[in-house]
Amino acid sequence: MAEKEGGIVKKGQEEGLKLAISLLEEFELPLGLLPLENVIEVGFVRATGYMWIVQEKKVQHDFKIISKLVSYSSEINGYIEKKKIKKLQGVKAKELVLWPPVSEIKVDDPPTGKIHFKSLAGITKTFPVEAFALGQ
Repeated sequence: MAEKEGGIVKKGQEEGLKLAISLLEEFELPLGLLPLENVIEVGFVRATGYMWIVQEKKVQHDFKIISKLVSYSSEINGYIEKKKIKKLQGVKAKELVLWPPVSEIKVDDPPTGKIHFKSLAGITKTFPVEAFALGQ
């Protein structure tokens, strides 16, 4: 994959999780946004902002504060920039009986304590940022 050339790649759960958390921290996104398990690889290309995550299997996480079930595919990728992930693939949030893909995540700048999730259909949901703190 050409996008992976010249990037940082970390293999395994511990190193991969460290890189994922450091990227969220660097780009001012909530540290619990990507609850990953059994990570195989995490990569990032600074020149383009392209990042990817490979896990052994799909993971579902219940964000209890907002009662929202989110599914993380075994392969997740997108473009990360300050307070935003765009062209996101591999993340879906349960809405009633549907699982629409999340295509963009954006934290308000200047900060208002809100984070916005946009689906491919253009529907945006807004939640408090603290719902995605590490360990939630």
